[in-house]
Amino acid sequence: MPAVDKLLLEEALQDSPQTRSLLSVFEEDAGTLTDYTNQLLQAMQRVYGAQNEMCLATQQLSKQLLAYEKQNFALGKGDEEVISTLHYFSKVVDELNVLHTELAKQLADTMVLPIIQFREKDLTEVSTLKDLFGLASNEHDLSMAKYSRLPKKKENEKVKTEVGKEVAAARRKQHLSSLQYYCALNALQYRKRMAMMEPMIGFAHGQINFFKKGAEMFSKHMDSFLSSVADMVQSIQVELEAEAEKMRVSQQEFLSVDESVYTPDSDVAAPQINRNLIQKAGYLNLRNKTGLVTTTWERLYFFTQGGNLMCQPRGAVAGGLIQDLDNCSVMAVDCEDRRYCFQITTPNGKSGIILQAESRKENEEWICAINNISRQIYLTDNPEAVAIKLNQTALQAVTPITSFGKKQESSCPSQNLKNSEMENENDKIVPKATASLPEAEELIAPGTPIQFDIVLPATEFLDQNRGSRRTNPFGETEDESFPEAEDSLLQQMFIVRFLGSMAVKTDSTTEVIYEAMRQVLAARAIHNIFRMTESHLMVTSQSLRLIDPQTQVSRANFELTSVTQFAAHQENKRLVGFVIRIPESTGEESLSTYIFESNSEGEKICYAINLGKEIIEVQKAH
Repeated sequence: MPAVDKLLLEEALQDSPQTRSLLSVFEEDAGTLTDYTNQLLQAMQRVYGAQNEMCLATQQLSKQLLAYEKQNFALGKGDEEVISTLHYFSKVVDELNVLHTELAKQLADTMVLPIIQFREKDLTEVSTLKDLFGLASNEHDLSMAKYSRLPKKKENEKVKTEVGKEVAAARRKQHLSSLQYYCALNALQYRKRMAMMEPMIGFAHGQINFFKKGAEMFSKHMDSFLSSVADMVQSIQVELEAEAEKMRVSQQEFLSVDESVYTPDSDVAAPQINRNLIQKAGYLNLRNKTGLVTTTWERLYFFTQGGNLMCQPRGAVAGGLIQDLDNCSVMAVDCEDRRYCFQITTPNGKSGIILQAESRKENEEWICAINNISRQIYLTDNPEAVAIKLNQTALQAVTPITSFGKKQESSCPSQNLKNSEMENENDKIVPKATASLPEAEELIAPGTPIQFDIVLPATEFLDQNRGSRRTNPFGETEDESFPEAEDSLLQQMFIVRFLGSMAVKTDSTTEVIYEAMRQVLAARAIHNIFRMTESHLMVTSQSLRLIDPQTQVSRANFELTSVTQFAAHQENKRLVGFVIRIPESTGEESLSTYIFESNSEGEKICYAINLGKEIIEVQKAH
């Protein structure tokens, strides 16, 4: 058998334009194979339909031959020989009908079914994996765009870590989908050969069995040929199994790599930088001016070729010249608050292009490589040895000047002081739960309804209040000034999103808040409720007030004395909730739990509530 073209699995992670170009060839081949398979299946179904029609026709013919005897012919005398002859023909046709029925069944099982299975299983699998690969590639591109927009400020280390994990997950997902897609396309090159021959083997066997009683010599003549074809299919099957096992082992090896392969800038603290490069390739973000003050960034594949910097968009057959690097200068720059940017300047001093790398290692290696190329080191007999001598110059070019470090150092003491104060007060923030955990039914009655839209959006509130004043049991008011807040000893504002509220049976333990969190989040997931209303939660020494961030209208107001329990989630620190005791018109009191998601840690909100309650106690004592 001739060699089979294959996609290299080791090129899946790099996802270079060359690999994408080769992949498009495989995809075009798969599309052509799909069209041909559909046409072949229609032809085979037509043969199978004709054979079924032959079965029905012979069956009807046999019945009609037997029905001759039952006809009431006016001149029916002397038809006994005709009737007996027709009876014999009827038996022959019945036997022939049995053969046709067996042939039709054999065609369905050995000719039509394999091609249907090939289309529905193999071709559909390739199409599905293609869609998953496209989605994973788009998700990776979006995550990389988000990662590229990260500022250099140290306050964003948490955001940087989260975005880095998101990029790693997207890159791993793209790697997995590409490996599966490549393996499926490689296997398709073997399966399509079997899929074309197996149905015809079944067709030939069916015809031979049909004519075997009267065509022994014909069947013997075809047996050796069909045997050789069957051996060929068997050999292809063996090759496929060996190749599938090899690809499976390779796929496991590629996926068993460390997470740092997927995480950009994973070794930012001490990256291993090769400063002796005389050629470099990889993805960079190119800065383009779209107007006088507007710019866009485009992620493209760049590579060096001799003394030129080339660019090749994804899907392009070849790259184009972007910049002549001979005698150019390169240095790291600050550009639009983006990290890892560097600028190439032409020999006449004009500003050239600005590029952004995805990590510190890539940034410095690109600068070193361009520095080496600009000095035409690639033309020397031993370029690497010459590049080593220029390492010191390259090191100076990759150090941008910034004052963010000093700003951070000046802001650290106050922040550390706040953190230490927060740690000292942690035991006051969350009331301790009881020793024995109560059952869920003891905290919240089964079937208690959950309200997801108690906090109304600002536009909806304004629409409802046009023309007349609206009375709200949650204390909502149109008064934009809060006199009691001006005299309050405590005023802290937090950004929160309302998740839901529900009635509870007790406020003796914080477990009721945790159970309400669980039920609210579960209900949102089950009913696909994702909309949340954002508000500003103002904590004062008198009340908790929810304020619309756009109109500054008070949406809800709770007296601090009515808050009987408050706690942050033990694992998801952004979830916070509190229990409100509300007097009813009947003289009794009802308990309701309100659950929120905050931008900051929920323990800070709990700390502020606890501080407000302490202020109330001190005021009562005086």
